[in-house]
Amino acid sequence: MPIGVLCDAFAVALGGVIGAGAGNKMSDEFREKLNLIFGLCSMGIGIGSIVLMKNMPAVVLAIILGTIIGVVTHLGKHIEKGGQRLAGLIPGKGNTDNALLVTAIVLFCASGTGIYGAIVSGMSGDHSILLAKSILDLFTALIFACSLGPVTSLVAVVQLVIFLLLFACAKLIFPLTTPDMISDFKACGGLIMLATGFRIAKMKDFPIADMIPAMVLVWPISYAWTAWIVPML
Repeated sequence: MPIGVLCDAFAVALGGVIGAGAGNKMSDEFREKLNLIFGLCSMGIGIGSIVLMKNMPAVVLAIILGTIIGVVTHLGKHIEKGGQRLAGLIPGKGNTDNALLVTAIVLFCASGTGIYGAIVSGMSGDHSILLAKSILDLFTALIFACSLGPVTSLVAVVQLVIFLLLFACAKLIFPLTTPDMISDFKACGGLIMLATGFRIAKMKDFPIADMIPAMVLVWPISYAWTAWIVPML
């Protein structure tokens, strides 16, 4: 049962409704301070996953190679263009700031935290990452909706579809994995969540979308490191 996926989508929808009602009642200072707290929470979740790492060289190599692939293929830009197309499909956006709407779509639907959380949830039934993310997304959607209006809630539909697909695919992947591979995958996702926290807090603009390929590469690299490299050390 994709409890985490459903809770996260519901949180975005609920936050959008509340934020649309709140309108401009929140001050800029209040929003900025909340963003700092959101960033801190994301960092904490990331650190909690990083400590599970079994093969540090494998995870580091996956992060480096994955980011290189993302940058070379302009993955971040492609995701942004996809967000623009999705924004055009969402009805009722009227005079909404298109750039801001695209940012919301990318943040809720293509963030490293969400992708990582949906896969972990599908593989092991551990919904804690998505449940923690749900709390963050509730208030983040609320803030977006203060500017975008109720259209923010519709982003939850797109998010739900993407995360359910990831959840279903994860169940097919799990039988092919080992405990060490899963731990290294969680650590890789943790590093991306740590970088996401820095970005949310506006401390450093890490290329989060370009880092996503690392979560695919970490599987074979972790296996190869454990099966071939470690025995030779």
